[in-house]
Amino acid sequence: MSNDRTLQPAAQAGRPRLGALALLLGAWLAISVPQAHAQATPWPKAQPIRLIAVFPPGGSVDQVARILQPALQRQLGQTVVVENRGGASGSIGAAAVAASPPDGYTFAVVFDSHASLPALIPGLPYDTKRDLPPVALLGTSAMVIAAHPDSPYRTFGDAVAAARTARGVSYGSIGSGSLGHLALALLAKGSSLNLVHVPYKGGGPLMNDALAGHVPTSIGSIFLLKPHIDSKRLRPLAVTTSQRSAALPDVPTIAESGFAGFDAPAWWAVLAPARTPPEVVRQMNEAINAVLRQAEVSQRLAGQGIEIFTGSPEAARAFVEAQVDVWGKVIRDNGIKAD
Repeated sequence: MSNDRTLQPAAQAGRPRLGALALLLGAWLAISVPQAHAQATPWPKAQPIRLIAVFPPGGSVDQVARILQPALQRQLGQTVVVENRGGASGSIGAAAVAASPPDGYTFAVVFDSHASLPALIPGLPYDTKRDLPPVALLGTSAMVIAAHPDSPYRTFGDAVAAARTARGVSYGSIGSGSLGHLALALLAKGSSLNLVHVPYKGGGPLMNDALAGHVPTSIGSIFLLKPHIDSKRLRPLAVTTSQRSAALPDVPTIAESGFAGFDAPAWWAVLAPARTPPEVVRQMNEAINAVLRQAEVSQRLAGQGIEIFTGSPEAARAFVEAQVDVWGKVIRDNGIKAD
């Protein structure tokens, strides 16, 4: 069929021909579509933005969310509230966000356990990669391996030497499937070290036994261990990131202690429900990055051993999905089960 409008007869006398009608329609759309877009409610509008911290109050996820909240509220010019929805290693809060309307008013604040949940908890009510795309990676931190001052391990090398014996070395973590557990399971399997895991029900019980010397070594976040390292009640042996931590610059990395390439960072991120409009994701990412660059925020995060990351949603997604793949394999290879 010809597209030449001059070959199309008028449908009825007195009415414009199809070509003229198309021109009128095009002109109307050119005016009305931008107007409709301009009249659409901008983001954020006058309603609170919720940051769902997927762990109870007091932990690092809660602390990070509450450091962000006032600065983000000022940056966006809109109310931002933090809600704690803990339970099931963060999966309860994550599921609530995944099921929320994708309108840009509900976000999850998660940390590294998010990456291990798909392999640890069969039948999650959401798909980690599909249903909770990252908006921003907030930062990373080293995990710290520490010993009680009365233990025979003065250096990480001492602990490694002991781990090559039949007796091995016992270490405590905040629980089965925690990043500390997974990091040392990865190290043990790749190096034939005899590292005996002692799981605890969270950071409080772990620190009670670590400080009392009931477990000779422990692994946890800088947020958890550094106060006790500063008070000399624990001796740091190594950190798990590929580079030394600015919070513990004198503590060597596992990588530089004979295990080249080893890298197991703790991390925190903001996620959104799937199908949140890309322009909203981009605006939220830009607002978070602006907040992270503020001295007050970056210094408070640095005080918890967190080194900020300011990057795109795409960079955050690549990082988080790589973490899901890495730790999923470690869990499957070692037959690790959740508590």
